[in-house]
Amino acid sequence: MGPGRNALRTSAVGAVSATLIAAAGLGSAPAAQAAGGAGGGIRFVDIAGDGGTPLKANVVTPAGADGTRAYPLVVLPTSWGLPQVEYLAQARKLANSGYVVVGYNVRGFWQSGGQIEVAGPPDTADASKVIDWALANTPADPGKIGMAGVSYGAGISLLAAAHDRRVKAVAALSGWADLIDSIYSNRTQHAQAAAVLDGAGRLTGRPGPELRQVFSDFFSSNLSREQNLIDWGRKRSPATYVDRLNRNGTAVLLANAWGDTVFSPNQYARFYEELTGPKRLEFRPGDHATAELTGLFGLPNDVWSDTGRWFDHYLKGEDNGVDRERPVRLKSRSTGGYEGYPDWKSVGATTRKIALGGTTTIRTNVDSGADGGVVFLSSILDQLTRTPPMASIPLLPRTWAAVWQSGKYTSGQRVRGTARVHTTVTATKESGTLVAYLYDVGPLGLGKLVSNAPYTFHGRTPGKPFGVDLELFSTAYDVPAGHRLALVVDTVDPLYIEHNPSGAQLTFSSPKHDPSYVTVPLREQ
Repeated sequence: MGPGRNALRTSAVGAVSATLIAAAGLGSAPAAQAAGGAGGGIRFVDIAGDGGTPLKANVVTPAGADGTRAYPLVVLPTSWGLPQVEYLAQARKLANSGYVVVGYNVRGFWQSGGQIEVAGPPDTADASKVIDWALANTPADPGKIGMAGVSYGAGISLLAAAHDRRVKAVAALSGWADLIDSIYSNRTQHAQAAAVLDGAGRLTGRPGPELRQVFSDFFSSNLSREQNLIDWGRKRSPATYVDRLNRNGTAVLLANAWGDTVFSPNQYARFYEELTGPKRLEFRPGDHATAELTGLFGLPNDVWSDTGRWFDHYLKGEDNGVDRERPVRLKSRSTGGYEGYPDWKSVGATTRKIALGGTTTIRTNVDSGADGGVVFLSSILDQLTRTPPMASIPLLPRTWAAVWQSGKYTSGQRVRGTARVHTTVTATKESGTLVAYLYDVGPLGLGKLVSNAPYTFHGRTPGKPFGVDLELFSTAYDVPAGHRLALVVDTVDPLYIEHNPSGAQLTFSSPKHDPSYVTVPLREQ
């Protein structure tokens, strides 16, 4: 690593740190004046992680803490690429509510030592070392320990809780349960998302040889290394250790965004259903970590408010009703209103099938114009202005796109949950990629994207039909009366790496003994 890159990292950490520290001080002047005192201030410390690796950390304690009483402890591992001051605004709020808070920069990033392990065993061990340090050096209660984080910090928090029974409660915000299903769903590389992670890791951290090899294999579509990638990801997936979380009885809050282009909502929903302890699942409009963003600057934020209530109940024992509320809480992309459900299965209480009849053949290698958008940008626009990616359905070239449409709906259709596509495909080559899109189509034929998902196959016999079952990304979207739903399938999307050999064709059919359809989950009217 050259001196220029070190200087860039140092300058960047200074700028980001100054911004977040300033934000942490907004509305907290009395607490800020207490810095350096016996309680209520911020201490910047070095903590020895696994193997002695230095971890840069900050400690915030309640005002007036003098060692005569113990307080619940909340540990906050940083997000991918962000410095140790990321959570200072929320740490102050938690400290003002009676918590000892330790935020630390995960290994391999910024000024912490080591190399990026991508939530590997050293990261899990680091979390336990931070807890050890906090119990020895702060007035933290060993029986009341929680962890929380955004993105990377969320995944590490879940993994740490699975391996360390001292962690009683977790708030995992915009994280992952299944790492492979997140960036390699249906054997398809999520190219833009992975490129963002790779770029941020190189800019702000130190990728080790293993991570560099993983990204190399990923972007080069090295199928001979596919099982290695899967095994690597499984080791870093909280879903692999769900039995441990259940055995520990950890109280788990999961929160994510419908349009998360890094960690899709589906894998969180499946993980939630497998948890047997106290649990809560929240989905809101937006993209990766955008729902939590304002809270990092100390502004009012629903996700962080619910995180505080979660810890207040499961660490402090407060009777605030969070355990009696409906545990699945959704915010619609269309109305912006919250809805509560007893479980994930109740979200799409009824289903409607759209037949995918006839036989349709499309050519590959050309983008039809139906796309999932641009990583981050498209879902943020949808979050702020309710403007998802769009396409003119009548103008989509049928040479490159297969299109099926429902009839006009006489009443509004509240799509909730996970739409599923079942069809029969015949390919002219042994490998290929298809991308399915569900659109809300207005009277003029303009389609607004409701959901999408990619699917890749390898090793198929050319000319031999095979079945495809594909889950689209879960969502909550209201289709107005007078509109239609349309399913579009093409073979190229800038979000993903496609595997269609030059000149390949895909044929979609609906055999009588196995008809093709898309199942749309709907909220009861």
